[in-house]
Amino acid sequence: MRYASITDRLADLGSGKWALHIRARQMKADGADIIELTIGEPDLPPDPSLIAECQRSMNAGRYRYSNGRGETPVVEALTAKYARRRPGVTAENVLCFPGTQTALFAVMLGLVEAGDGVLTGDPLYATYEGVIQSTGAHRVTVPLRPEHGFHMQAADLEKAITPDCRVLLLNTPHNPTGAVLTADEIAAIGAVCRKHDLWIVSDEVYEELVFAGTFASPFDNPDLADRTIVVSSISKSHAAPGFRSGWAIGPAEFATRLLPVSETMLFGVQPFIADMTAYALTHPVETSALMRTSYAARSKRIATALEGVPGIVPLPPEAGMFILLDVAGTGLSGEAFAWMLLEKEGVAVMPGASFGEEALSFVRMSLTVPEAAIDEACRRIRALATRLSAPLAPPLAPQLERRA
Repeated sequence: MRYASITDRLADLGSGKWALHIRARQMKADGADIIELTIGEPDLPPDPSLIAECQRSMNAGRYRYSNGRGETPVVEALTAKYARRRPGVTAENVLCFPGTQTALFAVMLGLVEAGDGVLTGDPLYATYEGVIQSTGAHRVTVPLRPEHGFHMQAADLEKAITPDCRVLLLNTPHNPTGAVLTADEIAAIGAVCRKHDLWIVSDEVYEELVFAGTFASPFDNPDLADRTIVVSSISKSHAAPGFRSGWAIGPAEFATRLLPVSETMLFGVQPFIADMTAYALTHPVETSALMRTSYAARSKRIATALEGVPGIVPLPPEAGMFILLDVAGTGLSGEAFAWMLLEKEGVAVMPGASFGEEALSFVRMSLTVPEAAIDEACRRIRALATRLSAPLAPPLAPQLERRA
């Protein structure tokens, strides 16, 4: 039988990137003692008020067909949120989706096609490559270097641009590195995008999880207003990944052009989840602050515990829910180290290979487990790294000859 070419383009870009995570879950289900540090699933539950609002909405009959652009309460809440950041935002700038992933897919589908290039940092979030290739476009990488704190440099962006580039997919705060771009860095990057007439798609799901300093976005820069599209959700900010509630905010013309694409895909989101999202955006909820404090402390805890461990260099983040470890000093790639750590020590981390060529020597640890589990994971990582650094045992052949 015949299949569309998209199935070939995405053949190796789905769950294959999460093979170690899937294996760890199976080992855990089989009774193994596994510490799972793979995915960014908050260990804090959603605030009870959000669950209560979702239940209230369902009990009120809010489970019928939805508006294609988004339910009125959540559209109004999003309009108010982004109008505070940049005056002039209206409902015409808003589109609602079931999660950031769907928003990214739809946005990219509306901006690029076969033959177009999409610029991304490298390392990058694991699903970006699939989102890009699903359209027939191709990824053009901009290296994010440790010596710059993984902050994208305008000069590196300029150097990477090719004539077929149409979009810069920007992620700040960044996954997997936790880097947070400054307003000046964004202005310099934006100047390059204006020069080359590039769209900026800004993934801002970790906006509320900046440990220190101020969050900055190209959306807030008036010079970039006509070319910036923000995608985000309540998955990270409100510890509600399973509710799948996200959005895209961009120029009114963009939203109008993309609306039929969105409606053809899914025609709206669940009204009761939209009501919960509106509540989350308009009421004081402490979830983000609690996670921010916790993840910052856990990051420091890991960096301290692994300081001086042979072959391991922790790379503390500025935001988010992950920390990278450079394991090149162990003599193994991030992929080999991660699988050995799982099989020998029962600790599941993500191999850097899932996040691009620039991350091959890294592994990513999630910060979303209690401190006791983090301490034990660090103990096991230290044990493996120490064994790997031990001198090799002398060969047996001379001993056998002497015995003979």
